[in-house]
Amino acid sequence: MKSILSTKKLSPSQRELLINAGVSLVDYNAIKIEFVPFETHSNIENAIFTSQNSVETVMSGKVKIAQCFCVGEKTKAFLEKNGQKVVKMTEYASELAPYLVENHKNDHFNFFCGNIRSDVIPSKLKENNVSFEEIEVYKTMLNPKKFERQFDAILFFSPSGVRSYFEKNKSSRVQNPGRFESTAICIGTTTAQEARNYTENVAVSNSTTVESVIAKAVKILT
Repeated sequence: MKSILSTKKLSPSQRELLINAGVSLVDYNAIKIEFVPFETHSNIENAIFTSQNSVETVMSGKVKIAQCFCVGEKTKAFLEKNGQKVVKMTEYASELAPYLVENHKNDHFNFFCGNIRSDVIPSKLKENNVSFEEIEVYKTMLNPKKFERQFDAILFFSPSGVRSYFEKNKSSRVQNPGRFESTAICIGTTTAQEARNYTENVAVSNSTTVESVIAKAVKILT
């Protein structure tokens, strides 16, 4: 039976997708999220979200937002579930940044993010003199764990998750010649780019959802 390690705890329905495909699963959280206190205006015109974690933190407060711009289908769904209007959603920050510059150059944005975040959006906005305020609402902490066994595939959902896993597990670049290499299956190109620092055996999901990563894994292994 093929085996998979997921660096994120999966939901019962997500686990079932692998079980039904005849694949064994071990899952754990390679990173930990800690929400932090933050200050912002109670009424915000334009907000940028690049993760569900930032949405969860902000929505727990009494903040009214007129328009949201976000990265990822799940982030969009979470915003809409909380009654927010999503003006634009893209798969990657590298797609959202130029959209904001081209279509909202004269607007002001509140960018809610974690302590470890991509510089793509802030740098693009700065380069084009778009007004924005960056607000840190959560911290990402690595949760490294050593595994004494090998897996046919490892599922990665963020660059931080990649770094956390390889902190205590050897990368394929230093493995013994002829030793089996796991396939690193990544949720998107940014995560895949980080994984390629450790291994050349990398596959990328068709979209930036957990289900898409699982589907890619099943397709490769079965």
